[in-house]
Amino acid sequence: MAKDYYQILGINKTATEAEIKSAFRKMAHKYHPDKKGGDEAKFKEVNEAYQVLNNKEKRSQYDQFGTTFEDAGRAGGSGFNWQDFAQEGGRQYSGFGGAGSRSNFNGQQVNFDFDDLGDIFGDVFGFGGGGRRSREKRSAGRNISAEIAVDFQEAVFGEDKVLDLYKDIICPSCQGNKAEPGSKIETCQTCQGSGQVYQNQQTMFGAFRIAQVCPECRGEGKSYSQKCKKCKGVGVIKDTKRLKVKIPAGIDNGQTIRLSGEGEANPPNQAGDLFLTIRVNPDNRFVREGYNIHTAKEISISQAVLGAKIEIETIDGKVNLKIPAGTESGKILKLSGKGITKLGSRTRGDHLVKIEIKIPSRLSRKEKKLFEELADEHN
Repeated sequence: MAKDYYQILGINKTATEAEIKSAFRKMAHKYHPDKKGGDEAKFKEVNEAYQVLNNKEKRSQYDQFGTTFEDAGRAGGSGFNWQDFAQEGGRQYSGFGGAGSRSNFNGQQVNFDFDDLGDIFGDVFGFGGGGRRSREKRSAGRNISAEIAVDFQEAVFGEDKVLDLYKDIICPSCQGNKAEPGSKIETCQTCQGSGQVYQNQQTMFGAFRIAQVCPECRGEGKSYSQKCKKCKGVGVIKDTKRLKVKIPAGIDNGQTIRLSGEGEANPPNQAGDLFLTIRVNPDNRFVREGYNIHTAKEISISQAVLGAKIEIETIDGKVNLKIPAGTESGKILKLSGKGITKLGSRTRGDHLVKIEIKIPSRLSRKEKKLFEELADEHN
């Protein structure tokens, strides 16, 4: 059965690019194999879904042909224009063969490579190994996720932080070429340096010659007289790498920063990405709502009635706030531009102060007399 990538990510087919990314980050964080209770198989499945749905061209092909792929084997080609399906990206493939192939599926052998026809087409015939899917898995290192805690003020104004991350890094001994320093690196004799081997496979449409990743060199096209002793010929080792991370001003709790190339290494290809989730330590002086700051301030009855200037603590320090005469308890006064800097902008939110009038529980004789005289005047 064909995979439902939308269901895997828990989104609707109308999901926007931002919703797709958000769902991926949530799922990747949940199933990351390095976490307690993680699920590597599910993590890979989530990543596979994201790689398709986050690419406009792949998503369009998946939306258009997903159901057809599932039914193609049962339909036997009836009512389906195979020649039209073989046309992709403005290029025409004759009988699904490579350039120059000519086959009408009448038992003739065709050179077949899924590189241009996409992942899902390979699922029709069960061709696992060769083609785009295996190449994409080898094209970059694995994306990883991590968390970093920052103080409230660091999130508000931005800060450079240091993060020690345990992950796959390029082997410092062989620099990722997988050979022991000084040893010979030669062309793989199994695939003659192409990184691929071919296998004939019989299908209902005839015999196909399928391209697969070379099992000897794993698609690299190279062999080594002696593998690197430190990394055992893998090209990477597990070690701790210290990263300097710039926390942008205005970032909020739970938001994620993507650091390209800071995921796990997979030489000779590029490293994966690091998705860094920000955890902001609360500050008991302030409450954040979006880019606004909320605080409460007690004032006396006389200050509320007569008006006053009071001192308010903001993220920038202490400032004076004017209390208008006749201010009621619960009134919200605004300090414009004293909130948090908006991400990617120079503008700031506001600081909102809720006024609370303090009612004295005990009065002196003089105070009681004054309140009684005031009460008489208003009766």
